[in-house]
Amino acid sequence: MNKSLIKTFCAIMLPFAMIACTEVNYGDVNQTRITKSDLDPSFTVAPVVANKYKLTPSSNKNVIFSQWDLGDGTLTKFNPGDTLFLPDAGNYKVRHFVVGAGGISSDTISQTITVATSDPKSGNLILGGKFINATDLAKWTIGGTGSGAGVWTFTPATSPTASGKETLTASGYAGNGIYQAINVTAGKKYHIDMLISSTTGLSDSWLEVYCDYTNPTTVSGDYSAGGKRYSVSTWDSSAAKSPFSGKISKLMLGKAADNTGVFTATQTGTVYLVIRGGGNNMQAGVSITNVEFRGM
Repeated sequence: MNKSLIKTFCAIMLPFAMIACTEVNYGDVNQTRITKSDLDPSFTVAPVVANKYKLTPSSNKNVIFSQWDLGDGTLTKFNPGDTLFLPDAGNYKVRHFVVGAGGISSDTISQTITVATSDPKSGNLILGGKFINATDLAKWTIGGTGSGAGVWTFTPATSPTASGKETLTASGYAGNGIYQAINVTAGKKYHIDMLISSTTGLSDSWLEVYCDYTNPTTVSGDYSAGGKRYSVSTWDSSAAKSPFSGKISKLMLGKAADNTGVFTATQTGTVYLVIRGGGNNMQAGVSITNVEFRGM
């Protein structure tokens, strides 16, 4: 029997697996429609060596593509047979969904991977970077920018596999910062990253990341020692004016020259990772979590 060929355009929206579809009729052909029950997003987890795991989908029948959240709250592609490296001790909720012909999306399947010990080379040197609870929050110091009139609001995690967050709000071009001291080794390179988000986007606002040996308590005004490691700016990126969520290293919401994310230690000692921002219309705020500082 002839049926209309239906082509479906789908936009995948964050948070995980919200799919909006618009159907357009392109004529009459023989076509069997895929339903959600025809898709299997289940998968197995197999340890390979310490901190490394193999994720294998149970089936690829009727699947056009799949998406994974590998425990960091962001969507990514992950090829079957690839090895997942989890360098930090903790619980990771890995989630998977698939999409079939016609843009039909499966349910989301999740499994929790527990990592007992951090990798000695690539482990995160940041303490409390997931802002899970008050103990995590206590690892940080508020400051590092001029007026200090911006407000950081703490939201703790809602489950053992989730992350909390710190959200900066400001108005009238006020700002505020948050920082942590880290011990580094001379000659070694370190990569900085974090998950940032804004539910509404920003207006006349900025967020900047610095890392340097200069203690923020010795700085009068805005901290800028060592230059920007990352920058989010509504003057430099129109994308910052719309809702966003993802790793700061991937979003690129500022000048490319201000988004290197790498710190090279010139001496062994203490450096300070400073995250500061502010703005004229930052009432909805920008949130940070999953802050990382890792040896390369």
